[in-house]
Amino acid sequence: MPTLVSEDQHLVVTSLEEKILTITLNNAENGNALTVAMTKALADELERVNQRRDIRCVLLRSSSAKHFCTGGNVKDMQSGSDLMDGSVADVRDRLHGSLHRITRALHEMEVPTICAVNGTAVGAGFDLSLMCDIRIAGQNAFFAESFLRLGLVSGIGGAWFLSRIVGPAKALELSLTSEFIDAEEAHRLGIVTKVVPNNRLDAEVFELARRISAHPPGAARMAKKLVRESAEASLPTALEMAASMQAILLCGQEHKEAVTHFNEAKAAAKQRR
Repeated sequence: MPTLVSEDQHLVVTSLEEKILTITLNNAENGNALTVAMTKALADELERVNQRRDIRCVLLRSSSAKHFCTGGNVKDMQSGSDLMDGSVADVRDRLHGSLHRITRALHEMEVPTICAVNGTAVGAGFDLSLMCDIRIAGQNAFFAESFLRLGLVSGIGGAWFLSRIVGPAKALELSLTSEFIDAEEAHRLGIVTKVVPNNRLDAEVFELARRISAHPPGAARMAKKLVRESAEASLPTALEMAASMQAILLCGQEHKEAVTHFNEAKAAAKQRR
C-alpha cells in the first residue's frame, strides 16, 4: 500500500488502496486534538483530494483505540497558544483561515466520504465526523457537542451539520446539555448508520468504501451532489438537477461501458445456470 506522510510531525497519515484514500489522525497521545498543527495537516490533505482523479472515496479514521478526536486542546486554550488568542477580530479571521479550511474542504469534496468513529468524538471532533457523508461507529464510541462545558459554541460549523442530521430541536438539546451519547443512541438518532464491534470497525468501513468505489466515478460524484443539493431544494429545482445530470450521464462513456458490463455479466450468469 503506497503511503504518504504529512510534513507536520506525522500528525496525519494517508494511504491509497483500491482508489480509496484513507486519512488517519495520528496523534493518539494528544487525543487527536485539533491543535494548530493538526488542523493544518488535516486541511492540507483534504484540500488535495478534488485535484486528483485516482481517488473514488475518502475514509477518515483514527490510529487511537481510545479517541477519534477530542476537539480543541484545552491546555493550549489556557496557555494562549491555541487558535483563540488575540482580539475578537483576530480569532474570527484565524478560524476562517484554519479550522474552516477543514469544513470547506469536506463540504466541497466531490467524492463520497466515510468516517470511522472509535472512542470519543467530542466538540470539534464530533463536528468533524458530522462533515463526512456517512459515519460508522465502533461499540465504544461516544459523542458530545460539548462546547458549553468550556463556555464556547461550535466554531467549526457543527451547528449547521448537526441540525440537518437530527433536526433543530434535537440539535439544540445536544448542544445545550453538552451531554455524551453512546454509539447506540447515535445510531438511533441517525448520526451513525451502523454500529460494529470495535475490532471490526476498520474492516467494515473499508468494505463499504470498496463497494462505493466499485461504481462509475463520475456517476458517483453526481449522485452525491444530487442527494445533498436536493435535500435543500424545491422539488422543481431537484427535478431540473436530476434531469440535467441524468442527461449528461446518459450521453457519456461511463454509462455505455456500465451497460455493456451489466449485460455481459447477466449473459454469463445465465449460461452458468
